[in-house]
Amino acid sequence: MEYQNISTTARKEVVEIADEKDRNYWATRLGVSSEKLKSAVKAVQSMEFSKLKDYISMEKIKSASTYQRFANQ
Repeated sequence: MEYQNISTTARKEVVEIADEKDRNYWATRLGVSSEKLKSAVKAVQSMEFSKLKDYISMEKIKSASTYQRFANQ
């Protein structure tokens, strides 16, 4: 039998949101509230950490640029 080496970085992290304790852990790790985390999971339709992290980062950028446009008027 041949074993495949899978690096730690290649493994997908799955975000669990069913349990409040897990949801709070992932929300803290992503720097958002648990409600924002649930919204992100619905929007992305995935529980993969990297996809959620990318989505949340883009949302933060969008809201910052929207704020800047509003503040500069």
